[in-house]
Amino acid sequence: MIEAAMIWNEPNNKSHWDPEIDPEWAQFGHMVNLAADAIAQANPDVTRVLGGISPIDPGFMTRMKDYGVLDRVNAVAVHGFPLDWNLWQIHDWPKKLDEIRAVTDLPIWVSEVGISTFGAEEVQVWGLQRTAELLKGNAARIQWYSLYDLPREWEATTRHREAEGSSYYRHFYMGLLREDGSPKPALEEFAKHTPEMGLVQWFHYHDHRLDDAVAWMKRLGVTHLRTGLSWADSFRPNALDWFDRQMQALEDFNVTVTFCFTPEHRGIAPHHTSAPQVPEEFAAFCAQMIERYAPRADARSQAEFLQTPALTI
Repeated sequence: MIEAAMIWNEPNNKSHWDPEIDPEWAQFGHMVNLAADAIAQANPDVTRVLGGISPIDPGFMTRMKDYGVLDRVNAVAVHGFPLDWNLWQIHDWPKKLDEIRAVTDLPIWVSEVGISTFGAEEVQVWGLQRTAELLKGNAARIQWYSLYDLPREWEATTRHREAEGSSYYRHFYMGLLREDGSPKPALEEFAKHTPEMGLVQWFHYHDHRLDDAVAWMKRLGVTHLRTGLSWADSFRPNALDWFDRQMQALEDFNVTVTFCFTPEHRGIAPHHTSAPQVPEEFAAFCAQMIERYAPRADARSQAEFLQTPALTI
């Protein structure tokens, strides 16, 4: 079931939102406000979460507060990868959360945290242990990134291989499972921290790993999952068939569904990091997905009533 809708992903990261088009994030704030209102109208019981920020920046959060965004969401989220990309140490996690708490009283979700095995698989084991020590009981939600390594023949979405060097390739080693599905040493450690720790797993369009992922998550005791429904993917042929299959496969989990990625033909610039030409279209997509996969209780009751055979007197 969908319990939460996250609006965008790492909006303050230039690989996810184009700063040349929207240097002050004003268009982003307006888009989030529209989307949050649309989601609330579709189903007010779905928790609305501001897309996880990376880097963890209280200045960005303050700007969202000024734009009225924090009045329309129920939680805010942060992402941290101190052993791979961030310029702070893993021990600074409590300090980084306190920086956001100084800006907002909303619950803070750590909606992506992870350690790559790019250098050594043993590093991931230690990093997971230390992350659990620092975050369990200190964040409203913790979601480990991720279950699977990214297949090497794929590209890391939103990343720039030529500009990032070795940092780019760390994206391919974030899983608890290797690309072939075999377990890494950290998998056993992760199972010690479920269900308090959930997972993040992005599923690509017609992802061949979906059914195996569901089986692994159930085996590990995962109850909370964060994944995505891409606005850009919604324009692919038979997109709803894939979305239906994905959400049906995940129906036993408490799912946070992330809405993001601008279709090339709907952006101010032809790129998925662009602000949309018409932000109301993104809001409409969010509402349609909630209506389809997390309809409000009165809508469900009406649908069930209409499907009930008439009584014979």
